[in-house]
Amino acid sequence: MKLVLYVMNKTNLLDKFLKELNANGIKGATIISSTGMGRKLFGNEDSPMFGGLRTLFEGTRPESNVIMMVVKDDEQVQTVYKIIDQVAGDLTQPNSGIAFTLPIDSVKGFKS
Repeated sequence: MKLVLYVMNKTNLLDKFLKELNANGIKGATIISSTGMGRKLFGNEDSPMFGGLRTLFEGTRPESNVIMMVVKDDEQVQTVYKIIDQVAGDLTQPNSGIAFTLPIDSVKGFKS
């Protein structure tokens, strides 16, 4: 089993992404609203210079979503990655998000 974590910067695509997961057999996910480190570091309203840097690096995007999914195997990981590419586009582009996996040694409360 693996935990797939996807930081989705294009939050307007969340519903479409979740529907595609469901249609492809990924039936569960947890969504957490998040803010990136850059926004916190450069989001100081008291300093116009840092606020300007924030806009340069992140645009006007106020937050992102962290989507966590427990999947059974590498095949399901690749399915999730394919859906990310279809819905959100190329994650190698700046400010587009990031996805990665972590191994799960044990889990309780997940039907495989």
